[in-house]
Amino acid sequence: MFALRRTLEKPGTSPIPGTPGTDTSGTPQTPGTPENETPEPPGPTERPEPPGPADRPNPSERPEPPGIPDLPGTPRTPEAPETPGAPGIRSLFRRRIPGPLLVLLGGLPCLLAVVALALCARGFERTTVVGLDEDEPVPARAPAAGHRAARPHIVPRSVWLGPTGHTQPPPRYDDKVVAVFLHHTDSPGGYDCDDVPKIIRHLYAGQTGDRRWDDIGYNFLVDRCGTIYEGRAGGAERAVIGAHTMGFNRRTAGIAAIGTFTAGVPVPKAMTDAIAALAAWKLGLADIDPRTSVSLVSSNSLSRFKVGASVTLPALAGHKDGYMTDCPGAALTARLPEIRDQAARLQGRTTPALPSRIIPVLPGRAGPAFPGWTAPVLPGRTAPAPLTGIP
Repeated sequence: MFALRRTLEKPGTSPIPGTPGTDTSGTPQTPGTPENETPEPPGPTERPEPPGPADRPNPSERPEPPGIPDLPGTPRTPEAPETPGAPGIRSLFRRRIPGPLLVLLGGLPCLLAVVALALCARGFERTTVVGLDEDEPVPARAPAAGHRAARPHIVPRSVWLGPTGHTQPPPRYDDKVVAVFLHHTDSPGGYDCDDVPKIIRHLYAGQTGDRRWDDIGYNFLVDRCGTIYEGRAGGAERAVIGAHTMGFNRRTAGIAAIGTFTAGVPVPKAMTDAIAALAAWKLGLADIDPRTSVSLVSSNSLSRFKVGASVTLPALAGHKDGYMTDCPGAALTARLPEIRDQAARLQGRTTPALPSRIIPVLPGRAGPAFPGWTAPVLPGRTAPAPLTGIP
């Protein structure tokens, strides 16, 4: 083709085949006789042009998989032409997405699910209280009512303390009161009830002066007329740690009957009624049955049990059940089963209690305690045998 184009472009040569012309030498050529044409020598070999950028294969493009052959008789659906100037769908999918972006997109649903679960859990944990702002703390829920007894009238300590009080450290508290120890003050019992504030001040002066205690040891005091007085500071409703029963001041309350109630001394009914009402209310705050037994841990080896011993004692016990003493006296000790039953009735408990039993306790061992249990006095002793706990 290149030789023909050059032949046609020679001067003096007719561009139309079969037309006579004259060559450069002036010699006429015979028309129609190709044998007379002088063959043109072959030109230099042409090199193929290098492929341009548009002809080079794109390394990022992958070859298309072979298509499915058309079935005979099935018309082939023509592909829709792409819009000029806009990338096609295939070209969009052929673009490579960075690996980190693929990982992020793949984990996005899981991340959203975790966030949703966290928000749901936060919603369940939070408590909405009508009338409170979000910044205000949510009040604690009140404990279940259980077997509660009415609070008896309690005379505040300011009535008997007067100006004789001294500076003392702040009170210490427990989480709750699970047992009550009953005491007697071992003071004269023929007093006038109007003189009781003065009697309590005298007890307070002896314990904070001679004994150098920080406050009176009893949490409450009851006189022969049935009047209940607040003793140790800290609040009658609170579980104030007292100083009434060595080794067992934790999670307990001490009630002192003003007077001496040894064997043969009458115990006024007004006093036992007040003690039962006070014990029913105080133990009812923790839903403790006054007729049952509770587990306590000794904190002092000078008690009936060595330090660290876990023992079972009556919920409404006498001082002698935890410490080597005759307190609260034989007469008041004998009234304890009756006081327990009365306190249980005030709590609304109607189920009969277990029968009262006396379980002998061998020296050196801590015996079990049951409702109505009192430590026996061994022959030849004026007080129960000292116990050191279970080896």
